[in-house]
Amino acid sequence: MNANVLIVDDSRTVRMMVRSALEQAGHRVTEAYDGVNAIATLENVKPDLIITDVNMPEMDGITLVRELRGKQGFPRIPILILTTVQDAEMKEKGRQAGATGWMCKPFQPDQLTAVVQKVLSR
Repeated sequence: MNANVLIVDDSRTVRMMVRSALEQAGHRVTEAYDGVNAIATLENVKPDLIITDVNMPEMDGITLVRELRGKQGFPRIPILILTTVQDAEMKEKGRQAGATGWMCKPFQPDQLTAVVQKVLSR
């Protein structure tokens, strides 16, 4: 399944790595550099999946997930958190906010695409 994916990460390098992996798997990718920028981007883009970091300026990933789950049309869109944070307490905050899944950086491109396919096939 080819999907529209929104990547939200303040690191241009991480966005490029995620974009590369997903485009090679046939997905279309849009980028945002933080949660505020992501919400603005969603005015014009309707993703099938959102992948977000946790630690970002302006609006962090957990707050972004919470905000999106409260918006009409977004409760069903899967949101994956891709972060260096491995703390169980933070993972629980992500789950409670409404995140679909949690992946840790660094990641292997084939691992990322496998998780994306699994989430999209639900």
